[in-house]
Amino acid sequence: MIFKSEEETLAWAEEFGKSLKAGDMVALYGNLGAGKTVMSRGICKGLGFDGAVCSPTYTILHEYPNDPTIFHFDLYRLEPGTELYEVGFDHDYLAKGISLIEWPERLEGETGDITHKISIEIVSENEREVTLEKFDRLQG
Repeated sequence: MIFKSEEETLAWAEEFGKSLKAGDMVALYGNLGAGKTVMSRGICKGLGFDGAVCSPTYTILHEYPNDPTIFHFDLYRLEPGTELYEVGFDHDYLAKGISLIEWPERLEGETGDITHKISIEIVSENEREVTLEKFDRLQG
């Protein structure tokens, strides 16, 4: 899909957000400035969250009060070898809400719980190409 403006991206993300349910984990891939946080903002709106959504780059995790709770991770500054539980990545706790994970490539192979992968490519200053992949949840 090609989106020609931030508004188009937000509208699509809002509709996509409406399809998510507790336990879903959405991995957001893209370069700096591609629009991962814009996508997160739209998803949160689709889930019914009306508060401010900004990149949690310096805190790694924002937890938004919602039903279900939204966990917004930004792993950009995560050091290699960091234990994920130290930054709030507790799978049992996260299963109660919906997780949005910016920079999921920092997880180094711990992506088995990812249910959706959104890749955002910069086409031009205002255009983005977005691809969505959906994965079945692992049965345990």
